[in-house]
Amino acid sequence: MSANAQTKATAKYQQKVGLVSKSYKLRKEIVDAYATACKKAGVSAAGQLTKMMTAFIEETEKEK
Repeated sequence: MSANAQTKATAKYQQKVGLVSKSYKLRKEIVDAYATACKKAGVSAAGQLTKMMTAFIEETEKEK
């Protein structure tokens, strides 16, 4: 499969499963410490961020 075909297939899959790319401006020290903590814990940064976001959403929903 050519690189272009693979790129298209990846984009199609990501759209199908509802993945989006987000960009945030954060302090380098925080980002580096977060990456180190994730590595130390043996978890992916994206997976941990998803857990934290979900927990925050659930917490704010309870407050309503």
